[in-house]
Order: sequence, then structure tokens, then C-alpha cells
Amino acid sequence: MEHETQKLPEDRFLTERAAVLETWPTGRPGGEALSLEEGIEYQLNLAREKQFAAVLSDAARQKRLLLQPRAGVALPDEHIALLRFLQAEADLLPTTIDAYTRQNRYEEAARGIEKSTAAGHSLLNGFPAVNHGVEQCRRVTESLDKPVQVRHGTPDARLLAEITLAAGFSAFEGGGISYNIPYAKKIPLERSIRHWQYVDRLCGLYGEAGAVINREPFGPLSGTLIPPFISHSVAILEGLLALEQGVSSITLGYGQAGNLLQDIAATMVLRELGDEYFRRAGFHDFELTTVFHQWMGGFPEDEDRAMGVISWGGIAAAMAGADKVITKSPHEAMGIPTKEANLQGLKGTRQVVNMLREQQPISGAELDREKEIIRQEVRLVIDRALELGEGDPALAAVRAFEAGVIDVPFSPSINNAGKLLPIRDNNGAVRIYQKGNVPLNRELEEFHREQVALRGQVEKRQPCFQMVIDDIYAISKGYLVGRPK
Repeated sequence: MEHETQKLPEDRFLTERAAVLETWPTGRPGGEALSLEEGIEYQLNLAREKQFAAVLSDAARQKRLLLQPRAGVALPDEHIALLRFLQAEADLLPTTIDAYTRQNRYEEAARGIEKSTAAGHSLLNGFPAVNHGVEQCRRVTESLDKPVQVRHGTPDARLLAEITLAAGFSAFEGGGISYNIPYAKKIPLERSIRHWQYVDRLCGLYGEAGAVINREPFGPLSGTLIPPFISHSVAILEGLLALEQGVSSITLGYGQAGNLLQDIAATMVLRELGDEYFRRAGFHDFELTTVFHQWMGGFPEDEDRAMGVISWGGIAAAMAGADKVITKSPHEAMGIPTKEANLQGLKGTRQVVNMLREQQPISGAELDREKEIIRQEVRLVIDRALELGEGDPALAAVRAFEAGVIDVPFSPSINNAGKLLPIRDNNGAVRIYQKGNVPLNRELEEFHREQVALRGQVEKRQPCFQMVIDDIYAISKGYLVGRPK
């Protein structure tokens, strides 16, 4: 399955870069284009404790689970104050980007900054890094003691990457699949993958000069009842795409599904399969870590109940041996959290993580069975995708989505078949109710059918779409499985 690396040629990258930097004035501060060399030099001068890849690597070797919240507001001073408030409890810091910037709508982001300035507080749902430019973004990174990652949701993140990397953000989340299929409706997958090849090549150039940038595909996808093998398949393909462009620090992500055993199995297998497919493709000089995202679906409105969900996510992340956990706040059901609520989520997670540090991990035949099921499912999907793409992960992704070989539940994208339907089994693990064109074999199909049927027998109802709906809302109502009342 090994193939020739499709690294972007330097002349093509630089020609494209000149056009990207013309997109918005902050790409040409003072009339001159951002200097790639100066940005690399700035990253090289970061203290080790502010280098995301280094801190993550050190913790992985020590088997320490790192905590990272989500956070971002409109104005630099306000954003700095927010991250300073969180950094005493957080190991790694985020900068969540606003929705206008994610869609490259910089004029509207500029108006949001003006209105936020007039109001004296943020009226955007994140930090508009492109509008603020390198100088203001450096104020952010220089005001903090911890590494900072860019977290967003952008199909075309080229200018965002240029500005934030030059400003000392040392990790960049997302990918051409995971920041298109769950987020956008009509953007061609070929286009977003191509734009993200640019982002990965930029990260690769920094890394090849000695300033390693951590890259993290977005694991949870649409965040609702995602079967582990679907998110794993996307993560591995995006990892391959990043490695092709010279990236050497990869963090593969998984979004909590809710069944403890399945979540542990999925996280363990993600690391194993990522390493397997990366090496099979001919890549050996990389550092692979994993991130566990606490529950991404609907939360209870009651803050105390929400803290229960957050703590459950902390337990799963710790027992799965993840390297990093993305924490939530007890305000998830109400919108953007206060800084105090964000800190609550961090502290609650820290408590359970610390309590589990010396405890033995879960093991046994049931866990082994779940891991083997996920392994088989991922291999069937990835192998078929790479076969369709003739070994090229970019073509593999495009053709796999066209054929429905990869199918993300509840995605808005026209690139996605939307035929796969997930459902919980009687223990709350995510199984397949309708498989669409996903290439599971007969044994796996039968396994899923049996698990769903068992739940139907317990609930005395035929497996049906209503079960799926019930499962979507179950956790927000205080349960894991959507049982009939």
C-alpha cells in the first residue's frame, strides 16, 4: 500500500502563498507580505514549555494526561485575561476562533470587533485572529506561560494558519475532511482537502526548520452517536495527509460516545491503528499522541448534572490512557460559558484524573472483544478507501465519501451519503442500525444486528428510528440510552 509522497512542490506552494496573503490586509502588514522565515525564527525562539509538541511529547512519555479547555473571545485584552484565568488549571491552552473567521468572512468579523469594542465585551463566539493580525496575536502568546493551540472549524484555514503560526501558536487543529463534512453543506471535499494540504505543508516547513507544529485532526466530527470506526477512519486519513506534507507531530482525536468500555477500547485502538497505517504508508519519523474529547452532544441544563457528564468524560479519558483531554463546562446547554464555568469543568476533570492516576486500567475479554471489533471495522473501511484512491489518501477520502464507504451520521454536507444510521445497544455502546454503503462484512453486520435486537427485546419494542431520536436526547435528559418512559 506504500505510495510516493504527494508533497506540494515549493514553487507551487510559494505562488499560492502570495495569493493567500493578499486575501486580507493582515497578510501584508505595512504593505509587505508576512515573512515565512521570520515566523519560523519566532517559533524557534519559543521556550520549550510553550512548544505544544514538546510539552505533549514529554507528558506522553511520563504517561500524564494533559487537560485543555475550549475558550475564545473577540478582543485581545479580554482573550488574554480569559486564558490567564484558565492557565493555572489547564496544561495546554486553546484559542477558539469565531464563526465569521471560520467562513473567511473577515469584513463581518471586523464589524464584530468594532461592536465588541463599543460594548466593552465580546459579541463574537471566538477570537478573530486573522483580523487582529500577527502583532496582536503575539501579544496573546507572549502573555501566557503555556502552549497555545488554534481551534476552529475552517474549511479554508490557509490565512489563519499563516498568521497564527507566525504569532507563536504552536498547534493547529482540524483537517480537510473533519472541518468540512461536519461543518459545511456545499463546499467540495476536493477543495477543502487541497486547502488543508497547504496548511499541512506550511506546518511541515516550520517543522523541517526545527519548529515542530502539532497537528490534530478533529475527532468528534458531528459529535452525535459517531461509531468509533467512522471517526477513526477520518482521523487516520487526515493523519496520512498531514504526514505527506512533512508534519511530524500528530494527535489523533476521539469524541466520547458514553459507554465506558467502548470509549476505552476506541481510544486504545486509535493509537494502535494510526501507528499501523502511518508506518504501512512508509512514514516512520513521527510522534503520535491521542486526544479524548469530553461529550460533544446535548448536555443537561442543570449545572450539577452537567458536571456529572464532564466527570464521566474525565474518567473515560484517564482509563483509556489518552494523552490529552478536551474539557467541557457546566454551561454547555446554555451557550458560551463564563470563565468561571470553564474553570469548573477543568477542576472537576482534574479531580477525577488525579484520583485515577494510580489505579490499574480496565482489562479483560469484553474489552478485548470491543477492540477487535473496532480494528476489523476500521481496516475494512480504510483498506477499501485506499483501494478506491489507489493508495493516495486525498483521492481515497474523496472517492470513499462519494461511494458512501465513509459516511458521517447527521452531517449537513452534500458530499456525505447520509445513509449510515447509528443507534445504542442495550449497554449504551454505539452500534449500526442501518449501514448504508459502509463495507462491513457479514459477521460484523450480524454482530450489530444482534446487539440492537437485544435492546429491542429488553425494551419490548422493535428497533426503529424513534430509538435513534431517543438516544440523541438521552444524556441531556439524564440517561445514556434513550429508553421509552
